[in-house]
Amino acid sequence: MELAELLNKALTAELTGITISNVRNNELGEKIKIRPVLLKGELKFQVTFYRGTKVIHKNYEKESLCKDIPLWMSEYFKQMQAEYGDMQASVLVSKKGKVSIKTKCTDCKKKAVLEHNRKKQYILQEGTPVPFLIDLGVMSKTGKIIHAKYDKFKQINRYLEFVEDILERLPKDREVTIVDFGCGKSYLTFAMYYFLKELKGYQVKIVGLDLKEDVIAHCNQLSKKYGYDEKLKFYVGDIASYDKLSSVDMVCTLHACDTATDYALAKAVEWGSEVILSVPCCQHEVNRQIKNGMLAPVLKHGLIKERMSALITDALRAELLEEQGYEVQILEFIDMEHTPKNILIRAVKGKNKEKKENLHLCMKELNVTPTLNTLLNK
Repeated sequence: MELAELLNKALTAELTGITISNVRNNELGEKIKIRPVLLKGELKFQVTFYRGTKVIHKNYEKESLCKDIPLWMSEYFKQMQAEYGDMQASVLVSKKGKVSIKTKCTDCKKKAVLEHNRKKQYILQEGTPVPFLIDLGVMSKTGKIIHAKYDKFKQINRYLEFVEDILERLPKDREVTIVDFGCGKSYLTFAMYYFLKELKGYQVKIVGLDLKEDVIAHCNQLSKKYGYDEKLKFYVGDIASYDKLSSVDMVCTLHACDTATDYALAKAVEWGSEVILSVPCCQHEVNRQIKNGMLAPVLKHGLIKERMSALITDALRAELLEEQGYEVQILEFIDMEHTPKNILIRAVKGKNKEKKENLHLCMKELNVTPTLNTLLNK
């Protein structure tokens, strides 16, 4: 089946939805979703562009989408999933532009929702009780979201969207090993296990690591309560000295403080991790080091220097990971503490390492030596 034929069949009132993801060029955003809508009795298609925390909606005619989607797939994205009637289709586009399409018939025919304004569909649905969310105080026993925890509920779902986007990089023919450094109370760790194991059917083993003994003890109690304790384990330990595994498929860090993020990223590279998801926390190292005569009039303001240093830190981390052969995106993330520190670094393993002379010249000009650079270039 050709892509044009697939789109002609899918873009009808029976379309459940189309998701275009696995970004190649983020000019259009990180993801696109498409669904049918009725506007004044006419069938249109609402296209939603996800650009960091911004969500942009546009309505399209079928003819326009049939022209634009192939362009989006050739220049901006690598993957498309479509559900229509009782069919599911998966589209992959290679670097050379080769299009692979697989279709299958499902057991049931889903009914499309054609209302123009509808409630946001989260991965973890409100109204469906999830045991760990109940015990962690996010949900009531009936599945209602606790009002004070609604931002945390959105954050969890946002994080799972980032995980969903990289699913094709995780093997399905063997157990997937994931390490979550600085897991804390482990809202996202439990959510990731539940999503991958219960909702997506992956064989998965997750290790959570944190320095707080009481928090780790509580997480292990909950893991045992849900019957997860064989494959979801929590340990008291330090990121820099952790050496219990020799190979890891995915490394996550949420708010690992200052250079702890660098140690986690270096561990991920050392393991050859296929995927890295990292939300940095407070960053002091570059702020202490940075010095540049041309920027002196700007850096003399403490608040400006602090914010610039944090952004430079994450930009350098991204470049250093790219130097190690990773494809890196810096994305906006909903932060549970409502602070400006809402950047997520997402890296997926590529093929080629390449020395970046401009990167090292930049560090020299700024008079900074990030810990990650030191760890990766021992």
